Amino acid sequence: MSEIRYNRMYDTHVIIAPERLHRPECEIDLKTIESSDICPFCEGNESMTPPEIFAIRGDGTFANEGGWKTRVVPNLYKAVKIETPYQHHYGMFEYWEGFGAHEIVIDTPTHHISMMQWNVSEVGFWLKTLRERSGDLRRDHRIAYLSLFKNEGYLSGSTQTHSHTQIIGLPIIPREDAQRYRREYEHYKATGKAMLELMVHQEEEDGTRIVSKKGDFTAYCPYASAYPFEVMISSQKELGQIDSLSDPSIEDISQLLLSTLKRLERQLGCFHFNLCVLTPPLQEGTIGYDEFGSIDKYSRFAIRIMPRLYRHGGFEVNTGVLINPVVPEIAAKLLRESSDV
Repeated sequence: MSEIRYNRMYDTHVIIAPERLHRPECEIDLKTIESSDICPFCEGNESMTPPEIFAIRGDGTFANEGGWKTRVVPNLYKAVKIETPYQHHYGMFEYWEGFGAHEIVIDTPTHHISMMQWNVSEVGFWLKTLRERSGDLRRDHRIAYLSLFKNEGYLSGSTQTHSHTQIIGLPIIPREDAQRYRREYEHYKATGKAMLELMVHQEEEDGTRIVSKKGDFTAYCPYASAYPFEVMISSQKELGQIDSLSDPSIEDISQLLLSTLKRLERQLGCFHFNLCVLTPPLQEGTIGYDEFGSIDKYSRFAIRIMPRLYRHGGFEVNTGVLINPVVPEIAAKLLRESSDV
């Protein structure tokens, strides 16, 4: 029997409809594509990208040469540009100049095309790179909001096989995110507790949608999962946002994230997915002063993994209500029972 479930965090509804379940077909083997001499993201091809903005490197290595663990470069096909004038035009047709930051994190020097091929150290380098770049971009007071995301596989929108992550910084806060943080703030004012803190607490008490835990962090399939086998990783505790996470927290998240991805791989085989790191507004003045001053109280670090097993149809596009044919409780049970090695 189907259910219409409410996602309190995103203020949306999803339809859980197991009657529509069918086994997804794997159209490519994510582990058969080999490194190529013409891949601009492979080690040794540094001259094929713009000069690096940041890199985690081995001792004795130099910028724009080999010897790196992660490397950040400007996106050649920018949606927005940091060089563009920071100007806001008013009137009936209001717009900003195309100002912003659009960066590519080359996740690994090896031609891995799936995050499941990484080891724990590589996940840690990746998270530390996101921490560094987010902290640096926060210092540019023109940038109000960051989107940190990975697209893996063409169903997710990826057009480059070498594993990479994108960072887009904007002078505005997208409407859905602004509304989400306002709801979280209002919830905190009313209850004294962060919304995500209470959600994780209730998930842990219920237990049926828990996948795994590591340290202070929990991986679970959300009650109102919009995507089949969707997984969230978060914590009840105030442990900081991506640019203030401690090294011990990053170590725990690295192990839990890689373990979760391997569990998903064992259940789904090769699969395409979107992954995002939830990032609250960066600057005072972009949201209410009281809200900004309380961000670490009412907001929690979180990673959202969204497998793209099914294409959205006209109903989803027309209504904004997604149909998920996999019951989250069943997905979590399968993932719990899956070995992560």
